[in-house]
Amino acid sequence: MADAAFLALSVITIGSAIAALELRSLVYGAIGLMGTLGGVAGFFLLLDSPFVALFQIAVYVGSIAVLILFTVMLVKRELIFKKIEDPKRKWAGIGLMLIFMVAIGAVILDSGLKSVTTDEPPVDFREIGDDFLTYYWPALILMALILAGSVTGALVLARREDEISGPRTD
Repeated sequence: MADAAFLALSVITIGSAIAALELRSLVYGAIGLMGTLGGVAGFFLLLDSPFVALFQIAVYVGSIAVLILFTVMLVKRELIFKKIEDPKRKWAGIGLMLIFMVAIGAVILDSGLKSVTTDEPPVDFREIGDDFLTYYWPALILMALILAGSVTGALVLARREDEISGPRTD
């Protein structure tokens, strides 16, 4: 049973990721991203980590993907697709990325993370997940209602009138 669930989640996650990359419409691409992040949350559920799965859904699917949808819907389409072709910018971006990666690598290697020890007992995430679903469920439902209302509001604000609206003569 777990193997079938893993295979189904793998197909959903990889298929949604490919759709997010390949679809021409940014709205459908964002919906594909939401499917991908939801599939990752499903993997956390298979790993018996409901706390991390709910945070994956709440933070990434609920917040980040909705923020992307808001941005796509509310920004004018001409501004999204305006492309500036400049080879100097591409090489400058690659150079800055390499400098940033080397700097981050040096900080991590020099931080002494391998020598950190603690006497604290490990955190049981199952208890945190049980508390989250038992005591904090009203906040979860309220957050879902707020997100649903904000998506509905964004759709209403982003609606475009295709007709030429003139004065009504009723």
